[in-house]
Amino acid sequence: MFSTDNKPAHHELVKHPTKRKVFLKFIAVVLVFVGYFLFVAGRLGFENGLYVTGLTWSFFVLSTPVADAGFLLDFPLRLLLGIRMVVSESVVWLIAAGMNILALGTKPELYSSTDLLEVFKKILETPWPYWSIIALSAIGTFMSVIFGDELIDKVQHKDRKIYKKHRFKYRVVVMIFVVVVAVALYDVLLKQLGYDVPV
Repeated sequence: MFSTDNKPAHHELVKHPTKRKVFLKFIAVVLVFVGYFLFVAGRLGFENGLYVTGLTWSFFVLSTPVADAGFLLDFPLRLLLGIRMVVSESVVWLIAAGMNILALGTKPELYSSTDLLEVFKKILETPWPYWSIIALSAIGTFMSVIFGDELIDKVQHKDRKIYKKHRFKYRVVVMIFVVVVAVALYDVLLKQLGYDVPV
């Protein structure tokens, strides 16, 4: 990350195509996160807005097969301290899980704040079959983090050997995830409409 000439380290974030892509993705995720917090805090107040934003962040950590939510911590830690994103993402998962254990035990009403959090609560409280969403998310997330580490390590996209070798597997995981989520959402929707569907 640090260059041997006297140019600042952030120069590489703009100069190299792979690093520029990661940096722009980070900026986009930060803007979405801050925008969402401002919206929710305006609707629910600062304290509840903070809780709901944190729980929503944890939903995207635990229930989507990409590392975009964890990227808020992964990228700065990689950039500033050199910690591999696969290591920091493990800590991100522990933080997200801990937040939900705490919220389910002390403030379960927060999950009623948004439809997304209501679905997330259903996922968390129903091990079978909904924890398969979390399992698929873990596989997809950690594959994408390995790809992200490689993206930062390499200067050109053509040098990304791990990504090229495993991108088909990653796409399969994402497709399975989409099917499982679609089935889970239909199940939740049908139950809300009063239909009991055996799983």
